[in-house]
Amino acid sequence: MEFTTQQTLDLLKGALGTPNDDIAKTVNVATNLIAYDLQAPAKNLVPINTPIRNRLPRVAGGLGTATNWKVITALTGSGFDAMGWVAEGQRTARMSYSAVDKSASYMTIGEEDQITFEAINAAKTYEDIRATGTMRVLQKMMLKEENALLFGNKSLALGTPVTPTLSAAGSGATLPALTYSVIVVALTGEGFRGASLASGVPVSSSITGADGNTYTLNGGSSMKSAAGSQAVTLGQTLSCNTTAIPGAMGYAWYTGASGAEKLEAITTINSVTFSAPLLGTGQAATAITADKSLNASYAFNGLLTSAFLSGSGSYINVFATGTPGTGTKLTSSGRGTVTEIDTMLYNMWNNYQVSPTVLYMNAQQLNDVSTKCLTGASSAPLLQIVTPPDGGYGGLMAGGVIGFYFNPFAMGGGIKIPVLIHPAVPPGTIVGYCEELPMQYKSNNVPNVAEVKVRQDYYQIDWPLRTRAQEFGVYAEEVLAVYAPFAIGVITNIAPG
Repeated sequence: MEFTTQQTLDLLKGALGTPNDDIAKTVNVATNLIAYDLQAPAKNLVPINTPIRNRLPRVAGGLGTATNWKVITALTGSGFDAMGWVAEGQRTARMSYSAVDKSASYMTIGEEDQITFEAINAAKTYEDIRATGTMRVLQKMMLKEENALLFGNKSLALGTPVTPTLSAAGSGATLPALTYSVIVVALTGEGFRGASLASGVPVSSSITGADGNTYTLNGGSSMKSAAGSQAVTLGQTLSCNTTAIPGAMGYAWYTGASGAEKLEAITTINSVTFSAPLLGTGQAATAITADKSLNASYAFNGLLTSAFLSGSGSYINVFATGTPGTGTKLTSSGRGTVTEIDTMLYNMWNNYQVSPTVLYMNAQQLNDVSTKCLTGASSAPLLQIVTPPDGGYGGLMAGGVIGFYFNPFAMGGGIKIPVLIHPAVPPGTIVGYCEELPMQYKSNNVPNVAEVKVRQDYYQIDWPLRTRAQEFGVYAEEVLAVYAPFAIGVITNIAPG
């Protein structure tokens, strides 16, 4: 009897291992003895969107601790620099030039995970979780790499923001009467992406590696400002603004009674207003004790940081404060373009004879740019008429978005610049990037405007067994070498609308 019972169970297990219509019909649904239709492998529904990493050239052959190069910054002619006249039979004087040494240190990026042997065995016939686990670690590392290539900060300290300027006015608000104290903290791109009202502003974190060793990463926040003070009566709105800091992608606002300021708002412009009762549950301002905006020992400078550094030559436009809480918006040129983008293109050509080959922006800015370009008397909304194959007119297709932006300030009659959404670019920022220098620079020996110089590209390590779990990591040793930072333009502190 025992043999028969075991044989029956084995047959049942085999049948359930490969469900079919017959077994499904013979199972009693009421007792939950039913087949389980599990689709293999697992569905990966995490967006892996790394446009800059995908487009930047990757160059192997890195050696030592850094990559080094020289930059010729000026060619100064003899005599009058703009005149080449020479007297008959004579020689001209010798020209001179300016050279600067540049270097960028290699840094390591990586991600790790582990899978227990029980998990490996339990996943048999479902998916190879060692392979898919490695794939997911690589994908997560690429997402971190994308942030590093855009926001990595080795050199740019945000410092301490200016004490906020406060005012109170209006009627109808529900903010309780009180003398409010306001403190502001500036955020880098990394800091903005890591900040939230629920978890607060990232300051610094001690990372304990899988090897048990520790190191500390700064989260991308400035030192807190001194506190501003303003008495508010019931019905008034409290308005706050500080001086915008180049390199800041956001601002965190701590508000409350003096000495009890809590995080109440995070903005992408340098001002904010409060008209409703404060939450009072956010991070305390006392958590901010120093400037934690950069990682000098572990990071390399990304594209935006390279642009904001003093002397980069990049076009930088930090919008004016405007009305606190409202800020300064993009403006329509009245001829189907945006004034501030036109100004950036004009200045990049006049100063360096370059043009962006791509414009990166947040969905908010793409919507605003499209609205500025496609509305108004001079550029009426566009409607597309779709004609079906069987003749006649189909329905009108509503909606229009800017896919390209024409730049007339370029050699050869101008160029069309793709306008692309970037998932990591914060609202309030537009990045113009020239991926290749134009023809007039072709004898410059610059292989790329910027490139990922790798000492060792992606490699996987399966660590020796310490427990009944397979530990593994994916790493890369690289640096972003930006040879021509003047080929980057940034417009920031843009208000929505």
